[in-house]
Amino acid sequence: MPKILFVCHGNICRSPMAEFVLKDMVEKTDRTREFVIESAATSTEEIGNPVYPPARRMLAKHGIGCAGKTARQIRRSDYSNFDLIIGMDDANMRNMARAFGGDPEGKLHLLMDYSEHPGRNVADPWYTGDFDATWRDVVEGCRGLLHSLENK
Repeated sequence: MPKILFVCHGNICRSPMAEFVLKDMVEKTDRTREFVIESAATSTEEIGNPVYPPARRMLAKHGIGCAGKTARQIRRSDYSNFDLIIGMDDANMRNMARAFGGDPEGKLHLLMDYSEHPGRNVADPWYTGDFDATWRDVVEGCRGLLHSLENK
């Protein structure tokens, strides 16, 4: 059972979008019980806050709910509790490596490395307001991630 943790700065936009998009993809293949999928933040800024309303609306527009999700910060124990820890951008990757004391087991990956645009950051709608671009990146990355997991 793959255990996947998506991580962004605040855990209110990109990482919860990825969490619920991948959950939706897995549900549509009737494999929900085969996965553990969560998300978290590298910062403490949004702890306890719900998914940011425009991100929630974007998910809802595509028939995906995220009720009950509130932001939480990564914990050092997440490194041992998850198989894959997927960052949304380079800053997340640096902050995760720092929080986890490195990446000795090779669990840290950038979401877009599972796409046709490896090395690229997921568009950050907090700064751009472009939730459509974020949606496209998240869907592309999650599709590639799921494909990668299916081919293991």
